[in-house]
Amino acid sequence: MQKKLSVVAATVVLLGLSGCGLFSEKADETKGWSATKLYSEANEELEGQHYERAIQLFEKLESSYPFGTYAQQAQMNIAYAYYKSQDQAQALAAVERFIKLHPNHANVDYMYYLRGLINFNDQISFLNFIYEQDATERDPKATREAYAAFKELVTKFPESKYTPDSLARMRYLLNAMASYEIHVARYYYRRGAYLAAANRAMGIMNDFRDTPAIEEALFIMIRSYDKLGMTELKNDTERVFKLNYPNSKFLDEGKKAGRKWWNFWSSNASM
Repeated sequence: MQKKLSVVAATVVLLGLSGCGLFSEKADETKGWSATKLYSEANEELEGQHYERAIQLFEKLESSYPFGTYAQQAQMNIAYAYYKSQDQAQALAAVERFIKLHPNHANVDYMYYLRGLINFNDQISFLNFIYEQDATERDPKATREAYAAFKELVTKFPESKYTPDSLARMRYLLNAMASYEIHVARYYYRRGAYLAAANRAMGIMNDFRDTPAIEEALFIMIRSYDKLGMTELKNDTERVFKLNYPNSKFLDEGKKAGRKWWNFWSSNASM
């Protein structure tokens, strides 16, 4: 009986100590911090690439001082920190929240730009991305969303300092989308779906007029119409092709480099 009483007593003591805080979680070190200190510490974490900690501090700042001068900047920095930590969903949610709450903010153009960057998923420098990564490996949905985001920025804020870079990215993304469509058209052609290939190539002609993909789209149309026995359409398309691309690498005649490419494309197209 005495042993049971001892256990009960020990339990009571432990519960009492827990209530006093001995076993409580670590106290909030930011308690009592001013908005200035919170912002300074959060920025330091952000610059040090400690994104999770930076987000915690910016969120603490926003909740503790929702109407202060730092609250809106904290919201912007939260979106940026999520972007840098590669948490696309949270980053987009933070961007959309800011745009909805502060549509007339002096720096809202940056949030439109950041929305484009998040979808663009720029993990390496822009120039390296352009010259090294195969555009057709990108998710076409994300590419379209990135293009739409940059386009909205350019339309709403033509004088923004982010507009020139957005326009450059839009050109790249447009080429990427056209290249993706080319790959789809090639896929159809290689499998003998010549009508589908011609229609896909025609879609490129309609939707991506100012991209380099037009050249190959015309070529695919010529080849597809030829396979379908549509001689008139094939001849008409070939005239347009030769008029606009007289030195095309896709021509079956002309320069040796063109002959080499023709053989390569034909061998792949017949797969």
